[in-house]
Amino acid sequence: MAILDLFSRRMKVQRGDLPRDVYVYDQLPKSLRIQLIHIWNATLGEPFRRVGYGELTSAAEIFNSLVRDLRKERHVFKLYVSQDSAPAPREELWNYFLQEEDVEHALDVVELVCRAIAKVPKERHAWDLWREETDATQLPGDAIEEINARFREDGIGYQFHDGRILRVDSQYLHSEAVRPALALLHDRRFVGPNQEFLSAHAHYRAGRPQEALVDCLKAFESTMKVICDRRRWVYPRGGGAKELIAACLSNGLVPTELQAEFTSLRSLLESGVPTIRNKNAGHGQGATVRQVPPHLVAYALHLTASSILFLIEADKNLK
Repeated sequence: MAILDLFSRRMKVQRGDLPRDVYVYDQLPKSLRIQLIHIWNATLGEPFRRVGYGELTSAAEIFNSLVRDLRKERHVFKLYVSQDSAPAPREELWNYFLQEEDVEHALDVVELVCRAIAKVPKERHAWDLWREETDATQLPGDAIEEINARFREDGIGYQFHDGRILRVDSQYLHSEAVRPALALLHDRRFVGPNQEFLSAHAHYRAGRPQEALVDCLKAFESTMKVICDRRRWVYPRGGGAKELIAACLSNGLVPTELQAEFTSLRSLLESGVPTIRNKNAGHGQGATVRQVPPHLVAYALHLTASSILFLIEADKNLK
């Protein structure tokens, strides 16, 4: 099931209601947890058959197994104790997941349930039998894809891949490029590129890769425009990244004595973010819908962060 392209979601991006950091790792909002439970229920299905009161389905054993394993790992007899009555295994698991304050423990639940989903039959005939037995409505592959998309949309820095929950991005890249770039862009002089850079990440999380690439280039160019305007460097007003890079370097953004060591810098900057954007989002796609792979967008985001970080630091060190 694809994430609905709702009006409120589009307005959030347009207004700039974006987080100060592009990913967080120490939060798992209750709203996201509820969305995940809906996906899990749609894929694993019901533990009791509609016909035949009390007759268990294959989903029941999955929930029983998940609860048994987690009780053992948490050193408890019950994951969640209700004052009204003893909850069934599925309800015990979901209530525990909603109440668990330790994010890593909550992610344990995500990982275990996703592993269970990955074992749900995928072959058409087997899936039809599973659906008939459990009343499941969502294919396992679609479920994993939507779970990862929901994490991206909420800016939570984790994804489920190859049986494990993994941190999004290289931790080194995030700490050494993205976060420092955001910190520098919080300077009020860079309000424009800051908004565009955050917007690029918001589009990426929402599954809009072409829009993300467009905003990457906007942030890259806007950063150079701010530097040029502040230093009164002349550049063509209708010029793009190539002209802006030329203006920055010809005015000594990189010290003359270091120019020889940066002979490839112009080529790197000119062929980095602008080329990715132009080839994948900058022109009409024609009759064939263009598919932009997520890893290319992630690369563009990191390259944009590194380029912005270099430009601002070079400007700060230029007398």
